[in-house]
Amino acid sequence: MKIKFYALVLSLIAIFFASCNNNSASTTTKTDNTVLSENKWSTNTRARLQKLIDDNGIKSANYDSNKKPYVVFDWDQTCIFNDTQESMFRYMINNLEFKATPEEFSALIRKNIPKDNFAADYNNKDGQPVNIDKIGADLDSDYKFLYDNYIGTKKMSLEEIRKTDQFIDFQAKYAYLYEAIGGTFSADISYPWVLYSFTGMTPEDVAALAERANDYALEREISTYTLTSPDTMPGQAGIISLDGYKDGLRVEPEMADLINVLMANGIDVYICSASHQNVVEVFASLPKYTYNVPKENVIAMRTKKTADGKLTYEYEDNWPQTQQQGKTEAIKLTLVSKYGYGPILVGGDSQGDYYMATDFPETQLTLIINRLRTDDFAKLSLMAVEQKGQENSRYVMQGRDENKGEFRPDEATIKMGTQEAKLLNDNLAK
Repeated sequence: MKIKFYALVLSLIAIFFASCNNNSASTTTKTDNTVLSENKWSTNTRARLQKLIDDNGIKSANYDSNKKPYVVFDWDQTCIFNDTQESMFRYMINNLEFKATPEEFSALIRKNIPKDNFAADYNNKDGQPVNIDKIGADLDSDYKFLYDNYIGTKKMSLEEIRKTDQFIDFQAKYAYLYEAIGGTFSADISYPWVLYSFTGMTPEDVAALAERANDYALEREISTYTLTSPDTMPGQAGIISLDGYKDGLRVEPEMADLINVLMANGIDVYICSASHQNVVEVFASLPKYTYNVPKENVIAMRTKKTADGKLTYEYEDNWPQTQQQGKTEAIKLTLVSKYGYGPILVGGDSQGDYYMATDFPETQLTLIINRLRTDDFAKLSLMAVEQKGQENSRYVMQGRDENKGEFRPDEATIKMGTQEAKLLNDNLAK
């Protein structure tokens, strides 16, 4: 018995010291919060970012706390993997998280949408064109049924209503409508449109919903899926089938670390996003997501509120749409007017970020999250390739593995569904 007792004691001591060593390792992994962790940064990109931080932050002899430098990042597909607004939109559909009346819903889905046919890529399963009048009629009917039986009354459980053809039709056609509008019409039409689904909610409702949707999506596998409306309900639009819907969100540890290191170096951090203000505030500011950006440092899309504080399907008066040139306009209105100068660093991933990345003479560096673009933003990728490794490069690029939703330690990106890492889109590569 004594031998067993001593063996048990020795075992417990060993476990104790192992635990102490593990705790010590976890607390000493990063001893200097003013220096970027290596993580999965491209070596050149990390080095250039660290130099910018050292040259402009509290370690610099020229640092002036009364004239602080600041940076601006896009949010979706830049600070995180995938798009929080799109993910939330489909979460709302899947869980029927709506507060609009049938009359309000009918109006909001048609808000500012031309009656022209959608692009041919969005023809129905029979190859026939679809427009807002056709699919709007089908969605009106679906939503009325869903409102009468669940959204407004809870006559049926969510599990029960999800089995109905009306729910399956609504799920496919409302998600499709977002894609068809974005793939057919200009950004100034499509970007505000998706925000109008919050009609009838308070900002607090949206924030709580955003947190639920984020937490759900962060646990999902990174993948794509297809939605198809039921054959039993062709309606006026016909049978709709569309693939390529993205599932899952990911925190990017490298971007979270960069943001926190910037702030630890006395450099202010702002987010300028084309998603809704109340949605981005949640993801950017809540400590559990690790970015720790103050809510007041989020610049994003805004919709009007009623006298009792509920959101409407009207865009905010005198506030720019924070996409493309509108991002520059919003930064000038809120930040240049405050600081007297532009950002030293801008980070983005797409055409919507091109102007804010190039419009400010004070910007020393642009961080490009490589999505193998072919738009104007791709011109900046070309310059990042040409300037790779230069001590004071104006553009740097960071690659990702889209199959995993994470950075890879290189400038090249692996697109979803492929295994080959590419530095540039084939249409740009020399």
